[in-house]
Amino acid sequence: MEYADFPERLAVVQERVEAARSRANRTDQPVTIVAVTKTHPPSAARAALAAGVTDLAENRVQDLEQKVAAVEDPRAIWHLIGHLQRNKARRAITLSQLIHSLDSLRLARQLSRIAVEEGTTVRALVQVNTSGEAAKGGLSPESAVETIGEMAELPGLVLEGMMTMAPFDAEEAVLRHTFGATRELSAEVARQISGYQPRHLSMGMSGDYEIAVEEGSTLIRLGTVLFGAREP
Repeated sequence: MEYADFPERLAVVQERVEAARSRANRTDQPVTIVAVTKTHPPSAARAALAAGVTDLAENRVQDLEQKVAAVEDPRAIWHLIGHLQRNKARRAITLSQLIHSLDSLRLARQLSRIAVEEGTTVRALVQVNTSGEAAKGGLSPESAVETIGEMAELPGLVLEGMMTMAPFDAEEAVLRHTFGATRELSAEVARQISGYQPRHLSMGMSGDYEIAVEEGSTLIRLGTVLFGAREP
């Protein structure tokens, strides 16, 4: 059976998450595992669902579309976690229940316009670049309050927190700075912007999720640690 070891891998992750919550005295803060099925076949998503993991994620809209159609399971809660091009916004809204990568005011306006046309609401996390890496997308900490203030005024758009990505293979101090700065920025935005809801912090992937949980993450995006190495 493909991904037969998923339950065992999941149990290890859950144990480590609980230990991280305990170390950081965050046991009252739930942490949701989002299984990233990127480059894996639909059977990966089915294995996750069979083990009770209902939050699933893809990076690209076209891959998300294929997975949703192939899996076709009402239990699945689909997340879009990769960069979203504005010309694919309508499909993203239809396919996903939460967009993690709202990274510009222009995209926010596009999502809002479509939401109003469709008579729906779009749940999104604002992507911020607290690592300072030039290659990373997202709002800078310096512009976040002003930009999110404008986003929060747009109809049909519900801002439920922030997402960030830490540098790959960074030292612990760098990881803690990136995640901690995002937590603090979210709290500051919430103090200043009434339309911003600090429900979620999407932080942490397979290599750094324990530190992310210690720093306040509520959504951890895990692929390799749950499914094994991705196909090239």
